[in-house]
Amino acid sequence: MAVRQADPPPPESFLPLPVATFHILMAVADEDRHGYAIIQDVEGRTGGDLRLSAGTLYRTIQRLLEQGLITETNERPAPELDDERRRYYRITALGSAVARAEATRLAKLVRLARISGFAPEKA
Repeated sequence: MAVRQADPPPPESFLPLPVATFHILMAVADEDRHGYAIIQDVEGRTGGDLRLSAGTLYRTIQRLLEQGLITETNERPAPELDDERRRYYRITALGSAVARAEATRLAKLVRLARISGFAPEKA
């Protein structure tokens, strides 16, 4: 008898995401990255407003792996130029769905803030 795997939880059950988590998911959304590359991407994407410490990064990565939002991959962009000790991470389908759900949640929040006069109208 085949064992039926449980359906993944709905993306909304992960919300709201911690800021670092959302940025890490965005960093691995377009390409596989190792830890230091994630730190650099987040810092660049936020203009230096968010700087992840190694501790925050790797605790968050561990949680994302356990939740199935990212996976570790054995593929390397340029193996001959890369340090074999680096671990590369890739977003999963569930991770993409969760990131989209968070972006939608944030967009609704900003819309409500605009209505209330707490956020400027679109430029």
